Amino acid sequence: MKVGFALFLVLLVSVSEAKITKQNIGNFLRCLRSRTSPLNPITEALYNHDNSTFVSTYVSYTKNKRCSNPNDTNLIAIVAAKHESHVQETVVCAKSNEIQIRIRSVGHDYEGLSYISSVPFVILDMHNLRSITIDVSNKKAWVQAGATLGELYTKIAEASKTLAFAAGVCPTVGAGGHISGGGYGNLIRKYGISVDHVVDAQLVDANGKILNRASMGEDLFWAIRGGGGASFGVILSWKINLVEVPETLTVFKVNKTLEQGVNDVLYKWQLVSSKLPRELFLSAMPQITKGAKSDEKTIAVAFSAQYLGSAEKLMAIISKSLPELGLKREDCNEMSWINTTTFWADFPVGTPTSVLLKRPLEPPGAFFKSKSDYVKKPIPKEGMEKIWKMMLKFNNVWMQWNPYGGVMDKIPANATAFPHRKGNLFKIQYFSFWNDANVTDANLGSMKELYDVTEPYVSSNPREAFLNYRDIDIGSNLSGETNTEEAEIYGSKYFLGNLKRLMDVKAKYDPENFFRYEQSIPPLRAM
Repeated sequence: MKVGFALFLVLLVSVSEAKITKQNIGNFLRCLRSRTSPLNPITEALYNHDNSTFVSTYVSYTKNKRCSNPNDTNLIAIVAAKHESHVQETVVCAKSNEIQIRIRSVGHDYEGLSYISSVPFVILDMHNLRSITIDVSNKKAWVQAGATLGELYTKIAEASKTLAFAAGVCPTVGAGGHISGGGYGNLIRKYGISVDHVVDAQLVDANGKILNRASMGEDLFWAIRGGGGASFGVILSWKINLVEVPETLTVFKVNKTLEQGVNDVLYKWQLVSSKLPRELFLSAMPQITKGAKSDEKTIAVAFSAQYLGSAEKLMAIISKSLPELGLKREDCNEMSWINTTTFWADFPVGTPTSVLLKRPLEPPGAFFKSKSDYVKKPIPKEGMEKIWKMMLKFNNVWMQWNPYGGVMDKIPANATAFPHRKGNLFKIQYFSFWNDANVTDANLGSMKELYDVTEPYVSSNPREAFLNYRDIDIGSNLSGETNTEEAEIYGSKYFLGNLKRLMDVKAKYDPENFFRYEQSIPPLRAM
């Protein structure tokens, strides 16, 4: 009898919650329609499951097939904001009806946390807000959150041959999330990362107000530069300082395999890559390639460089610091900064820069998983051998070893919310991809094994991670829940000693924890 009564109560509560949720959804949609401006009607930006273009709107900006779910019944609607007011209206109406939002710039969220949830939610899609204004005389620019890096780079190059921006190498990444997470790129050793060049921002807060640096205050402005904007509000735009580059830069890519003695080259690379002149960025990319026989695999490392200067000067530096690479003059290509961006995006040399403006709008083509690490001491050769042995278990996997040093050793860890500064030799990105959903579990398992193999050779206590390489494995909360102890697990890896200040800022500006997701920063007192 008691069991039956208890079951009745559970069912009663479940039905009650379902009715409340359905009512909240209806109230949310009515709220949007009632608040909309006749000049900028939000109905033109609103998509739900009844729209014929709903699925295409969803999948156009989901990059990871592993996370894409256009038939998710928890997804109430997509607001593809066309005006700042659409962002404000969505925030106000979602908060007043206790509905979560997920903020998506251009969809390069490795774990899909900007477009999936296990509780009812709305996607606030920023891809239409993509204006860019370049001020050459003051070496500044305003860029909206939905603009891609390729669009930003193109605009800069159209205005000047000697200005650039310190950001990433993927042209389809959105400025909103990329910059707020740090913004790592190949100018890091000379100029630092993106957040080191942000001088102002526009953000919609939890009350639906548009704030700039002056009105948000320095604490919040500090937090959104590396702490991830989605924990604090909706980034509308960034004001950035542009940096100076010469008219001629030099790039090269040289491959070495295990059979060609790459272990010796890569070990030496670890010793010198963070100590090279700041103008030189020399990365290493271990990957699987075909062996001498058709049925064999081996490891090759692609050494890719960018130098702010001529090929002759670059040759002299490499000949002195890393002669083991065997660099030849014909390996080097001199070009403008804008042309280097197509090189780093893995297009053939000479590809027209118009390719930077393309936005892939087809459904995601592959499943993938990424992780990250920071390395403070050289990985011994026996350690590299263990890593290669594990990599060869995969079909498609690569690692990106990106050097630190240069100006990054001069910037304090608390200058912005991004903490990974002095003391790092290089950062690792792990990346595995596959096309068959049936092998997803096997690939995720193999990635975990690879991550475990590298543990002795990377940072520890905590094992650091890069926010922009989102990784749910390092800790997370469930959708709709906020456990501070769990948040401290992933937060300590992403933010190190900056976490407490970030939680203090959160408590001050979003005490009700409206802006939350599985790896968001909670208010300090949230339980």
